[in-house]
Amino acid sequence: MQFSRQNYFKIKTKYLKFIKSQEALSEPFRDKIGQLNNFYLPISKMIHDNYLQDKKTKVIGLAGGQGSGKSTISHILKIILKESFNLNTVIFSIDDFYKTLKQRKTMSKKINKLFLTRGAPGTHDTKLLLKCVKKLKHLKFKKLVIPKFDKSIDDRVSKNNWQKVNKKPNIVIFEGWCVGVAPQKKKDLIVPVNTLEEQKDNKRIWRNKVNKELKNSYKEIFRLIDKIIFLKVPSFKHVYKWRLLQEKKLRITSKGKKTMTNFQIKNFIMFYERLTKHMLKTLSKTADSVIKIDTKHRLESIKFN
Repeated sequence: MQFSRQNYFKIKTKYLKFIKSQEALSEPFRDKIGQLNNFYLPISKMIHDNYLQDKKTKVIGLAGGQGSGKSTISHILKIILKESFNLNTVIFSIDDFYKTLKQRKTMSKKINKLFLTRGAPGTHDTKLLLKCVKKLKHLKFKKLVIPKFDKSIDDRVSKNNWQKVNKKPNIVIFEGWCVGVAPQKKKDLIVPVNTLEEQKDNKRIWRNKVNKELKNSYKEIFRLIDKIIFLKVPSFKHVYKWRLLQEKKLRITSKGKKTMTNFQIKNFIMFYERLTKHMLKTLSKTADSVIKIDTKHRLESIKFN
């Protein structure tokens, strides 16, 4: 992969500037130039090559456990795609499509109390998500807005604060912890994976509903993804460790708004445990590219399937 010296310098400068802004909020990034050369540039090239096949808007799914670095990586790819290939990129998260607090309260009363907590499939507004992805991919593009969710108030923000997309994107990076996940087999739903499921889902209503959602509405959305990149975390215990770091960052940026304690985070990630472990087994084999993350939060290896 060849970049002109001038182009590479421009990419490197913008990349390092962005990394510096992120380091101010969390731990220092290691081997910055090595990570750029060995991971971010080859992934950007894969995305560009995919786009060149027919020059239609491509949706890139970026999946990975909580705190794995999806948001940071999305923004780095956006910088490279613009500077190297002049591609216009729109980024959004599946988190921004969480149902409103009111909708989840209704769901928790009708189906199971666990649906009050955002996270698992079933807690997203899949109709709105499907509509947005279809609009972004449509050949006759029309301006649209993408919702935004404020985790500090556990609710969707007002529509005038949604992300505006005024120009047809070449690339859409659709990131999220459960993006591209396949449903589990019925037999895999029998045994609870943690105390949350054991105590609050002993009749398996919650996990059966989550699985049913994956088989239907989520499958329809994930079919629209052109390439899936999977960030493979070392283990689920690292999700907890990195989620703590994410919350620390949130405390700095949320300007006094409500954040979670370490104990609350420990309980919160139990909602994500089942599918995160399932993804570690399945997406490692089915994703278009798998990026292995080491215990020190560095990109360790990349595999193109």
